[in-house]
Amino acid sequence: MKVERIEAIALDKKTAEQYAKKIAYEQMGQMVKNVKYLGGGSFGSAYKIVFIDGKKIVIKFLRAKNMLEKEIYDLDLLASNCSVKFPKVLFSQKANNEIPVDCYGMDLIEGSNAIFSIKLLLKSKKNRKKFADEVVTAIHDIHCCKNEKFGDTLSPTYSCWIDFYKPYAKQILVIAEEMFASGELPKKVIETMRAAWEKFDIIFSEEVKAASLIHGDFNIANMMIDKKQKLSGFIDPLNSMYADLEYDLFQFDNLTGKWFYLRKTYIEKYGASNYCDAKCAFYGLFNEVYCYIKSGMLVKFIMNPLVKNMKKRLAQL
Repeated sequence: MKVERIEAIALDKKTAEQYAKKIAYEQMGQMVKNVKYLGGGSFGSAYKIVFIDGKKIVIKFLRAKNMLEKEIYDLDLLASNCSVKFPKVLFSQKANNEIPVDCYGMDLIEGSNAIFSIKLLLKSKKNRKKFADEVVTAIHDIHCCKNEKFGDTLSPTYSCWIDFYKPYAKQILVIAEEMFASGELPKKVIETMRAAWEKFDIIFSEEVKAASLIHGDFNIANMMIDKKQKLSGFIDPLNSMYADLEYDLFQFDNLTGKWFYLRKTYIEKYGASNYCDAKCAFYGLFNEVYCYIKSGMLVKFIMNPLVKNMKKRLAQL
C-alpha cells in the first residue's frame, strides 16, 4: 500500500444528492422519491435512495481515485466468506464529464449503525457479550478464508507477512518523522512510534503462518443492527488484505468496542499469539498515523488512547 496524502475530490451534500438521484434513475430505471445522506468520511459518502415503489438502495461516492475496483471486489469477496450480510453491489459507474466522481450502488442493509444505538449500549453485560459472540463468530468466518500469499486482495504476492508489513510500517514512520519535523505531528505520537519501532522484532517475533482474509476496518461503527439490536450486517471494508488475522482485532477496541468485549471474546473463543496485545497496539497506532497522512485529519479522541495503549504494552515487554 502506498503511504501518501490523497487529495479528495470536492463534493458537497447538495450536489451529491442531485448526482445520486440522477444515477439512481439511470441505473435502476425507476423514479426516485427521496434521497438521504447516511454518512461518510474523508474519501467516501453514502446516500440512501428511496424509489417511488418503496425499493431502497445506497449509492456511495468515492472521492479519491482508484478506489472503485478494489472496494466492489472486496465487498463481494467478504460477502462470499461470511455468514453475516454485506451489501450486494448492484452497479458501478466511473467518473465522467457529468459526474466527476466514481460511485457504486448497493442494496440497503436495514437497521442502524451499532455505534449510535443507546439501547445496545445499555444492554446487560450478558447480552453485550452475546452480541460480541455473534460478531466474532462472523468475522472468524472471514478469517478462515486463506491464501497462499500475503498482501492486497487484488494481488497478494508476499510469501511472508513481515515482508509485506515491515516496509509498509517503515514508510509510515519515515513520513511521520517528516510531519513531526514540520510541526504537523505531536511529540508524544512520534516518540511512541519510535519506541515501538525499536521493539518491532520482539513484537513481531512469532511467525504468522497463514494469510487470512481481513476486513481491514472492523470497528463498531461498521456493524449494523436491526430494531431488536440484533446483528444485521457489516459495511465499509478498507484496505482488505490477506494478512495476519490479528490485524483485524485492533479496531475492536476503538470507539465503544471495549464495552462489548469484542477483542476479549475473539481471543477467548479462537486464541491469539503471545504478543497479540502488543501487535494490536502497534497496528492501531501506525494505522491511525497512516490515516492522518492519507487524509490530513488528526482525530485526537482516537489517537490519544492508541498512544497510551502502545506505551502500556511496551512497558510490559
